[in-house]
Amino acid sequence: MDQPSLDKHQLAGLDARERGFNRPVSFVQAGEGYRAILRYETILIETEPHATQDEALRRLVETLQSDGYRQLRTQVSFRNGIYLGSQELWVEYPDQAIEPEPPGLMTKLLSWFRPSRPQE
Repeated sequence: MDQPSLDKHQLAGLDARERGFNRPVSFVQAGEGYRAILRYETILIETEPHATQDEALRRLVETLQSDGYRQLRTQVSFRNGIYLGSQELWVEYPDQAIEPEPPGLMTKLLSWFRPSRPQE
C-alpha cells in the first residue's frame, strides 16, 4: 500500500475524547493526485485525491478538526523515501474557532431576574 517514494508524516494531538495520540500518516498515489491515510484505533480516514501530498495532509487535518480533534501537529518522518527521523520541525495547525451556542430559553428567562450592573 505504501509507496517508498512518497512522504510519511507523524500526526499528533488530542482526539475527540481528549486523549493524546501520535500516529503515522501515509500517502498513496491516486491517478494524478495523492490521498492521505490515517489509521487510529478503529477509524480509517482517507482523503479524496489532491494535487499534492501537502494538500491531502491539510485536508486530513481539517477533517479531524471538524470531528473534534484538537492541538494537531505534523512532522515529516520520510521525504521521497528517505528516513528523516525527528530532524524536521513540527507544523502546528490552529484549532478551529468554536462558536458559542446561542442562549437558550432558560438563560434568557434568568437574565430578566438578574440585577443589572450600574453604569459607571
